[in-house]
Amino acid sequence: MRITADSNTPFIQDAFRDLGELHLVPTGAFTPDVLRSTDVLIVRSETRVGAQLLDGTPVRFVGTVTIGTDHVDVPYLAKRGIAFASAPGSNANSVKEYLVAALLALGRRFEFSLEGKVLGVVGVGHIGRRVVEAASSLGMIVLQNDPPLKRKTGESRFVPLDQLMSADIVTLHVPLTRSGEDRTAHLFDVHRIRAMRRGAILINTSRGGVVETSALLRALAEGHLAASVLDVWENEPNISVDLLSRSVVATPHIAGYSLDGKVNAVSMIRRAVCEHYGLPSSWDPSDRMPRPARPVVELSADEMADDEVIRRAVTHAYDLERDDRNLRKMRALQPEEKGPYFSRLRSTYRVRREFSSYEVHLPGKREDVARTLNTLGFRTKADAGPGSRTLSATSLSL
Repeated sequence: MRITADSNTPFIQDAFRDLGELHLVPTGAFTPDVLRSTDVLIVRSETRVGAQLLDGTPVRFVGTVTIGTDHVDVPYLAKRGIAFASAPGSNANSVKEYLVAALLALGRRFEFSLEGKVLGVVGVGHIGRRVVEAASSLGMIVLQNDPPLKRKTGESRFVPLDQLMSADIVTLHVPLTRSGEDRTAHLFDVHRIRAMRRGAILINTSRGGVVETSALLRALAEGHLAASVLDVWENEPNISVDLLSRSVVATPHIAGYSLDGKVNAVSMIRRAVCEHYGLPSSWDPSDRMPRPARPVVELSADEMADDEVIRRAVTHAYDLERDDRNLRKMRALQPEEKGPYFSRLRSTYRVRREFSSYEVHLPGKREDVARTLNTLGFRTKADAGPGSRTLSATSLSL
């Protein structure tokens, strides 16, 4: 088997070298000539896969190590009889942790407690359901909107989108679709954004095209919305610098970029390739995953408020502000440098482990805080002395 894969995919050699001849190609360097002798193609979201890339090539299987598929012409693949696999849910936990960090950052920036705030979750699939659980553990009131799930289950917890417009914060977790009953392209256009409560906050970690850039800019400039948190942008990598400047948190499409999430995706695509070709699919990289530089979070102030304990633990594990600072450096670059810089931030992204790789040592008996931290994914230990008890996070299957 001849396999061509994106070289910026973690553990790609380890996962596929035993399946055949592996050829690694840098992101952005895929061409029909490169694929002239390729059976299996493995890409990331930056590579558009369709007739322009695949016509005249022998490719019979395409895998994308992403949850989204809007960069792949799936009908074209089906017409050509080319098998296809993506990695839905692979980075769901990573995005959830990004949301937790963003919510805590908003609370600190605007000096409010998350407890009692209303969060509207649009899209309650792999990611959204984890966000619902995490936000609930932080004391937030959660409204859920998911029309396909509502039709499938009939559950009353799924409410119309109009009902979410009263929320303090709205967060988006939907795929980008341009047609059909559940079309999401510019789902949050000028009319929808205007329907949001004045002073509300919009978070988008789904796809940039779900939100109309000009409408969001106008709402922020006029003060209708208090803030936006954006990890995804229209026209990536050539994003709106004006919107970057006006967003309170801005990152380069890396919410799902934990190493754990990336390796989950690679594992899912390996399994799909093996199933397609009838090969053994066992592969376990867990013993080769790097440990965090500081895996223990020591919190010594017994009088520290619960919110502060949680915020410090989350910040220790994931420095969201670092990603924000790095993207904002784009504003000082020349126009022709901005797009490549955005792409480079993604392709050279640092190793980020998820909360489950960290243990929080709590001051005294903080059972409520420990329960919240466990729900978020951390392991916790009350005190740190002899006889103290470690609690582990509940595992969530993809």
